[in-house]
Amino acid sequence: MSLQQSTKDTGEFIDQTTEQDTGKRHTRLALYVKRFRRNVPAVIGLAVFLVLVLVAAFGWLLTPYAIADIDFMALSQPPNPTHWFGTNSTGLDLYSMTVHGLGRSLIIALAVAGLTIVIAAFLGALAAYRGGKTEAVILGVVNFLLVCPVFLLEAVIAQKSGGSWVWLIFVLTLFGWMVTARVIWQLSTSIREREYIAAARYMGVPGIVVVLRHMVPNIGSLLVVQFVLGIVSTVMSETALSFLGFGIKIPDVSLGSLLMDGQKVLSTTPWAFFFPAGTMMLLTVSVALMADGLRDALDPNSAAGGRA
Repeated sequence: MSLQQSTKDTGEFIDQTTEQDTGKRHTRLALYVKRFRRNVPAVIGLAVFLVLVLVAAFGWLLTPYAIADIDFMALSQPPNPTHWFGTNSTGLDLYSMTVHGLGRSLIIALAVAGLTIVIAAFLGALAAYRGGKTEAVILGVVNFLLVCPVFLLEAVIAQKSGGSWVWLIFVLTLFGWMVTARVIWQLSTSIREREYIAAARYMGVPGIVVVLRHMVPNIGSLLVVQFVLGIVSTVMSETALSFLGFGIKIPDVSLGSLLMDGQKVLSTTPWAFFFPAGTMMLLTVSVALMADGLRDALDPNSAAGGRA
């Protein structure tokens, strides 16, 4: 509210603003959103990602063809009003297959990124808090898995699964948490020396409670960024496995399996490769821009986010 005061000589009105109007304080979330919105590429990346999510969820409503429907009168047809992305050599509609493949890749990426960040956050913070033998065992397992040929192990296990996307989530999660866990451990080693951690110890709070209630929430900004980056790495891993024939298999499809099929006929039906490739590029680039914007928004020392 403003106070209006009239002067005797001039009759002018002076507006005085209360302290609540001028000193409006922002919540932490509002501050993060404000800093994120200043990053134009990150906002564009978020918009593109949301569009891709909507396409993956509802894009099938725009075509009468399912991924298994064969149009025998349109074999290897280029893009046209009936088949927006054209058809492959067997008459399958590439638009419906791309939409389904995008959805399958998103499900795998979000599930793996979420599971790996939970495992990495718990084990990394636990190793830093407990120290001693617990820390040595966890870091020993992490270091051992980091030097193992992880991609070959993923390929062998995924091959034995018969192309199941559920098994692919399990495999990518099993071998995808180590790098993030090591990063979280390094950050948590400084947090474990804070006063509130020492106070919780002296009060007899169980170690698991300290880790979950005090340590993990204090590295929330790192977890958010690592989760978003995990989406990109998972999409690339799933694409690589499916491209080499170790991932998703027919009758199911993903962007990686579509790329594998499209590269075989690249010289005759290039649209079978370029549409899935373009979709995957939009997905990875948009998520990478989002991660960059989140890192700047959540980091108070970042100059890219601007002043609060």
